[in-house]
Amino acid sequence: MILDWIENYWHALLMMSAEMAPYLLLGFFIAGLLRVFVPKTMYSKHLAPRNMKSVVKAAALGVPLPLCSCGVIPTAVGLRKEGASHGACTSFLIATPQTGVDSIVATYSLMGLPFAIVRPLAALFTAIFGGWLTNTYAREDEKHSEASAADGDDASCDCGCEGHHHAHGCSCGKEKDAPHSFGRKMLGALDYAFVDMMQDVGKWLVVGLLIAALITVAVPNEWLAALHDYKLLNMLLVLAVAIPMYVCATGSIPIAVSLMAKGLTPGAALVLLMAGPAVNSASMLVIGKVFGRRTLWLYILSIVIGAVLFGLGLDYLLPQEWFAVQSRIMGACHHQAADLSATDWLWMGLLAALLVNALGRQWWSTRHHRHECRCHEHHSDEARETVVYSVSGMNCNHCKANVERAIRSVEGVEDVDVNLASATATVTGRHDSEALIRQVKSFGYEAALKV
Repeated sequence: MILDWIENYWHALLMMSAEMAPYLLLGFFIAGLLRVFVPKTMYSKHLAPRNMKSVVKAAALGVPLPLCSCGVIPTAVGLRKEGASHGACTSFLIATPQTGVDSIVATYSLMGLPFAIVRPLAALFTAIFGGWLTNTYAREDEKHSEASAADGDDASCDCGCEGHHHAHGCSCGKEKDAPHSFGRKMLGALDYAFVDMMQDVGKWLVVGLLIAALITVAVPNEWLAALHDYKLLNMLLVLAVAIPMYVCATGSIPIAVSLMAKGLTPGAALVLLMAGPAVNSASMLVIGKVFGRRTLWLYILSIVIGAVLFGLGLDYLLPQEWFAVQSRIMGACHHQAADLSATDWLWMGLLAALLVNALGRQWWSTRHHRHECRCHEHHSDEARETVVYSVSGMNCNHCKANVERAIRSVEGVEDVDVNLASATATVTGRHDSEALIRQVKSFGYEAALKV
C-alpha cells in the first residue's frame, strides 16, 4: 500500500515536471532578455504624471516583469525616487508579483491557453483599479511615499551600471558612451535567467511541485468536490489561506492545478494565483511603512475585489471545459515513467541541472561568506574599516541587488558584499553607519550593526 502510494506520488511529480520544464526554461530565458535589453529609464519616464494614463502604463509594464512581492517593493521605491506618481507605483506593486513572463508561460504549460490569457488580464485590470483607488482616496499618502523615497538618493550612473556612488565615478568608463556588445548582453541575460532567477524561484518551484504531487495522490476527490457548488465560499477559503502565506507566481501554478483536479473551482484557483504571490504578511508590512497605511489597505482591497470578481467571472461566464485540468493531472497517477519521451527527460534533466547549479552556487556563496566573516573576526586590527551589518527583509536576488545599490550610494563606502542567505552586508570604507542604516531603510529593508 505504501509502495503504491510512493509510486503514484513519484509519477505525479514526474508528469507535472515534464509538462512544465520546457515552458519554464523558455519563460526564464525571455525574462532574462527583458532584464538586459529593456532600458530601466523606460519605466520611470512614462509613470510621472498623476493620471490614469500613468497608472495604466505602470500596470502594463509590471505584468511581464519577473519580480516577486519582496523584490517589487524596492523597485517601486526606486521608481518613486525617479519621479513616478504614487498611484502609478501602487499599480506597479499590484501587477508585477501576480505574473511575469515566466509564470505566464508556465501557466500555459499546465493550465492551458485560456488561463494563460485570463491571468495577466486579471492582474492588469486589478492593478489599474488599485492605482485609481490610490489616486482618488490616498492623496495624503503621497507625501509619505515621497519622503520615504527621498530619504536616500538612487545613485546609479547614467549608463545603467548600478551601485556606484557619484563621488567614485562611473565604473563603466568609456562604456558609458558605448553600450555593451550584443554577446555580453546575451551572457548577462543567460546569467540572470538561469542563475539569479533560478536562485529566487527554484526553491519555491520545487516546494510547489512537491505539494502539488502530494495533493494529487493524498487528498480524496470528495473533499473539495463537496464544495464545488459553493463557488464564493471556495474563493473565501482560498483567500484566508493565500493572504498570510507566501508563494511565488510560478510556484503557485502546480498547487492550483492539483487543487482544481480535486474539485476546486477555476475561479478559486485564479484567486490563489492572484492573491498568493501579491499579498503576504512580509510585503504588507513593508508597503504600509514605505507607501502609507491607507495605500496598503487600498492595495489589499483592490487585489481581493479583483481576484473575487474575475474568479466569479471564470466560474459563471466562461465555459468550464476551457479550464478542465482533471484529465491531464489525475491521469498522472496512472502513467509510468516509461510513458515519458526522451525529449521529456532531456528538458527535465536540463532544468534539474540548472537548478542544482544555481542553488549550489548560492550554498557555496553562503559558506564562503561565513569563512570570510571568521577571518574578519580574527584580523580585526587589519580591517578596521570593514563593518558587518545584519539586513532583514531580503528574500531574493532583487532584494540583494537593491540593498547593495543603497549601501554603495552612501558616502565613504568603497565596497560592499551582501549575502542573501546569512542576511548580512559586509561594508568596507569609512562611512556613517547611521546614514547607511537610513539609506537601507528607505529601500524598504531594516539594517543594524552586527554584534
